[in-house]
Amino acid sequence: MRFTAVPYDLGLLCWVIVLVSVPIGTSLPIQENAKPDITFLEEVGRLRVGFNWQNLTCPVCKTLFTILDIALLSDVNEERIAKVAGDACIRLHLADEQVCRQITELFRDDFIRALQRSLLWPSEACALLVGKSCGHFDIYATWNVTLPRVPKPPVTPPTPPRPGAPQSRVLFLTDIHWDKDYAVGSSADCKAPLCCRNDSGSPRRHRMEAGFWGSYSKCDLPLRTVENLLENAARNGPWDWVYWTGDIPAHNVWSQTRNQQLSELTVVTRLIRSHLGNVAVYPAIGNHESTPVNSFPPPFVHGNRSSSWLYDTMAEEWAPWLPEEALKTLRHGGFYTAQVQPGLRVISLNMNFCARENYWLLVNSTDPANQLQWLVQILQTSEDEGEKVHIIGHIPPGLCLSSWSWNYYHIINRYESTIMGQFFGHTHVDEFQMFYDEETMTRALGVAYIAPSATTYVNLNPGYRVYLVDGNYDGSSRFVLDHETYILNLTEANHKPGGFSTLTPDPEPKWTLLYRASEAYGVSSLFPSDWDGLIRTFLQDDRAFQRFWYLRHKGHVSEPCIDTCKTSVLCFLRSGRYEELERCDLLQDPAGRAVRSVRKTLC
Repeated sequence: MRFTAVPYDLGLLCWVIVLVSVPIGTSLPIQENAKPDITFLEEVGRLRVGFNWQNLTCPVCKTLFTILDIALLSDVNEERIAKVAGDACIRLHLADEQVCRQITELFRDDFIRALQRSLLWPSEACALLVGKSCGHFDIYATWNVTLPRVPKPPVTPPTPPRPGAPQSRVLFLTDIHWDKDYAVGSSADCKAPLCCRNDSGSPRRHRMEAGFWGSYSKCDLPLRTVENLLENAARNGPWDWVYWTGDIPAHNVWSQTRNQQLSELTVVTRLIRSHLGNVAVYPAIGNHESTPVNSFPPPFVHGNRSSSWLYDTMAEEWAPWLPEEALKTLRHGGFYTAQVQPGLRVISLNMNFCARENYWLLVNSTDPANQLQWLVQILQTSEDEGEKVHIIGHIPPGLCLSSWSWNYYHIINRYESTIMGQFFGHTHVDEFQMFYDEETMTRALGVAYIAPSATTYVNLNPGYRVYLVDGNYDGSSRFVLDHETYILNLTEANHKPGGFSTLTPDPEPKWTLLYRASEAYGVSSLFPSDWDGLIRTFLQDDRAFQRFWYLRHKGHVSEPCIDTCKTSVLCFLRSGRYEELERCDLLQDPAGRAVRSVRKTLC
């Protein structure tokens, strides 16, 4: 049979839209009530592309995807697929031509292999595009982890430690995003997705020059700022241990190679070891560690397409920090557990296995790498042995795929007496998400801390976090008792008073304490009930909320957050489970604009 180029291009364009749009798997766990469907055509309609998507009927759609399936059977078509994808990227104004060409070339091979291995039939693709009337889409279908038949222990409300009890000081680093091509004086307001670089051109206005220590724009950090942060953190010690939740490379995701990713992983790992000495560091994997970005195949993918190139190097570089058993699961799936101190265990999760942007989950999104079932096993063993547990990861669980998020929430509920802390990054801003008991959704039982980034991306001061944790003694709760945020004020660091020009940097910039949580929010403890109470305070006291908004951006924000903005942020804080974020958003805005605005902050 002979196929013309027009439907072939159109079919590819459909898939490009699927790839570049926010994934919208709408399946909810069996225990949840479904909400009205929003079809993919409605989402694409908001993009205002030059194509009448409503004319894409069920028969036409299935014909187009049948053509695409046949095309994918032959490697000869890969070049054509990449060209059509690049053309679509340009026509939709997703980026400039060079970036579109480079990123489609970079993603081409892995995405096509994932698509070939997926169970996506034309009827399923068209169910996503047109709606349920055209087929059944179940790639993101519901699934449930199995919990042991061990009764949940009685819950004892947390109480503050006795006065003078030992505390542990824990350094927390996340989202470093080192840009090796950062160039002082280059444009901080370029057309590319990342600026302040050698190829960003000259600034149109003097104040839009890339600063010496960093810039308030869509720019990442020069290495000197990363080193300066670590030098300051070392002086601010000593540290009992360190949590580090990933995202090492810059946001030039269209031009990265495996060798570059591994080089940057090695450089930053060794810098941390050099500046912080022999303190134990417990890392987690970010979504930017791989290339293409967000590409994390499950362990059943072998050979050159697997993530072994990344995990093996991580195991080599992190071996001084982790026990051998942890290195084994790290090599297998990018997650591990280790004992921090007697009575305290850390579990590092690979949150890329819950990420909507990880297109390898098209192949199978049911508990990838069996990670959540493994998590349950570790937690049950810790409960049996009386250990307390901290969980670290990159992407907050409330932003994960719906079923993954529901199952994680269920696990937190079951093991609330064992899990004493959850620590994440990814959003670059300073916030948190709440967990409530599943029966009433009113009793706060957990909080996921989302720490601010080291990078400036976007319009932020560089920063890092310090957690003060109930210390190492018999009967310790291991709860977070307080936390501090330190920043480098770029306005002051880049413009030394008395300098010869406005761009004279301070050779020894000062990292300062932005705030301490207990003092800033007027609370005596940071238990889950305290954070829930703060949300209620934010609802009633706008001055308190605006203070949170200012601290959320590490002391650099130009406009207050009011009306829909405020409601959306409060929604986010309450939503440790993704469905709660969607439900809360749809109640205030049927179009779902607030959830999408939250997603836009993701990096």
